Amino acid sequence: MTITGIFFHPIMSEADWPIIGNKFRDFPHVLRDVLASPNVTLHTPEPVDEELLLKVHTFSLLSREKKMWYYEAARRSVGGCVAAAKGVAGGSLRNALVFSVAAGHHAGPSSAWGGTYLSCTGPAAVVLKEQCNWERIAIIDTDSHHGDGTRAVFEHDGRVLHVCFCDSDAASEDDTKIDVDVGWKTSDQVYLQRIEEEFGSRVEAFRPQLIFHNFGHDTCQGDYGDRGLTPDLFPTLARQIQDLADQFCDGRYIVITHGGARADVATRIFPECYHRRRRSR
Repeated sequence: MTITGIFFHPIMSEADWPIIGNKFRDFPHVLRDVLASPNVTLHTPEPVDEELLLKVHTFSLLSREKKMWYYEAARRSVGGCVAAAKGVAGGSLRNALVFSVAAGHHAGPSSAWGGTYLSCTGPAAVVLKEQCNWERIAIIDTDSHHGDGTRAVFEHDGRVLHVCFCDSDAASEDDTKIDVDVGWKTSDQVYLQRIEEEFGSRVEAFRPQLIFHNFGHDTCQGDYGDRGLTPDLFPTLARQIQDLADQFCDGRYIVITHGGARADVATRIFPECYHRRRRSR
């Protein structure tokens, strides 16, 4: 079994994408040491089927987005997430890193904004529920901004735990939809502690079959969602969530790249996220 699947399409390194710019311009070759491992495979994602998108988005939203220049790249981003979910659910992968442009957590059923115009986790969750009969999926969102689109997609679905680390404190009645105010300025240590307190305890109680991670690095110092975090935080954060996945859902963990425009940070942290996991085993 391949342990890690990396999902990246060359188009993602070829343009200045909305909000995040061309932070992936040095990919995938900066992952060459990672990809040299026999336990890692590189996958070129196909565009997600539009019939699947229509199970999450309205016809009017999809009609509007199909006219946009970034649409095909967004479809491939979602396609990578769906393929990763199938691989992890089917056992050919243990975990995955999915690169995403123009798709992500600000895309809801009928509206989308903020550089993310199609839902990544929505279609993947549909596949897991309909094709794999899965009942419990967890999503952690550590982008700097509230994952309003993801929340809208799953708002009334108690089978999905969604914990968003942003700038408010709130909880649904069934405790499956949580917002955590991490403060506009914090430290790596305090941030990781909040993750453990607010996500770790809920994962233990919820016992998901898989964890999706909307993994933004816009929280890094000098980025557009700066919350005072250093580049050192992100590999440690990935290790922390992988440990939870190891403990409670047989290691099934999918990282989806989200916000952040600093190319130097992206170039550093994504190879380190993998190496940190490998060294700790």
